[in-house]
Amino acid sequence: MTHILIVAHAPLASALGQLASHTFPECAAGLSVIDVAADESPASIDTRLLQLVTGRATLILTDVFGATPCNAALRAADGVQVRVVCGVNVPMLWRALCYAGEPLDALVTRAVDGGAQGVMRLAAAPPQNQANNINKPQGPDGQEPHHDQQ
Repeated sequence: MTHILIVAHAPLASALGQLASHTFPECAAGLSVIDVAADESPASIDTRLLQLVTGRATLILTDVFGATPCNAALRAADGVQVRVVCGVNVPMLWRALCYAGEPLDALVTRAVDGGAQGVMRLAAAPPQNQANNINKPQGPDGQEPHHDQQ
């Protein structure tokens, strides 16, 4: 079973971890999180990361490419036992949790696909062409005047 680790700006990692525990409690046992505080040193983050990834296959999900959590994850990744995917979102996390039993390379593909497929452009419902009765003129009796011939 591949270990899944979320490394993200605080409090995102913890929030995603709580969501995982809520939706897939049986899968969340293989999940760890590291919230990176704004004032935390890179050395401190590296120490916490290495404690969680040493000696086991791990997929690290980070929030933003080039940011501190991602950079720390890249330092911990060896490309063999530890891989990094950035841009974590809920569909990515759920896909990774559900397929954590697959080999690491397959899990990376599933996580990336789940994250990409979870991002969709949605259109709002088209406006309905119904007249607004509030602004219609009313006759002296409070009724809408009829303009038809009698």
